[in-house]
Amino acid sequence: MKQLIRLRKVQQTDNKILAKIIRDCFEEFNAPKEGTVYSDSDTDSLYKYYQTKGAFGLTAELNGEIVGTCGIYPTKGLPEGTAELVKFYLKSSARGLGIGKDLMEKCISEAVKINYKYLYIESLPLFTSALKLYEKMGFKPIKKRLGNSCHSSCDLYLLKKL
Repeated sequence: MKQLIRLRKVQQTDNKILAKIIRDCFEEFNAPKEGTVYSDSDTDSLYKYYQTKGAFGLTAELNGEIVGTCGIYPTKGLPEGTAELVKFYLKSSARGLGIGKDLMEKCISEAVKINYKYLYIESLPLFTSALKLYEKMGFKPIKKRLGNSCHSSCDLYLLKKL
């Protein structure tokens, strides 16, 4: 049976499901909960979060079920023309199907439309699959944190020129 993948803008009704997907990923990988998106209050209200000027957020559906999310956000303190790729998480059952790549490509395309010149990511070494995808999509490691995401537990920083 063909899998039906649909990407759409985050809706208010997605908030609880997306927050659960994000937090489930942290629990699955035994990732730090403090100083990450896990404990970030924005995680519970992604629809409102993406209403910020210069922000864009996607929900991924697989056969009608919400399975993931990704977005771009003009995080405070980032260099001019730079946005952060944020909240990139998939349910374990949706990984390896190309959904993550589709989400990322659509976010990159939107970042270009909004006239961003760079996309920045903060991550953790234990998110190995995501790190491989970031590399494949052209993100390069940089030595120091940019901006003020308040995610102090994240210790990998990547940047992509658009």
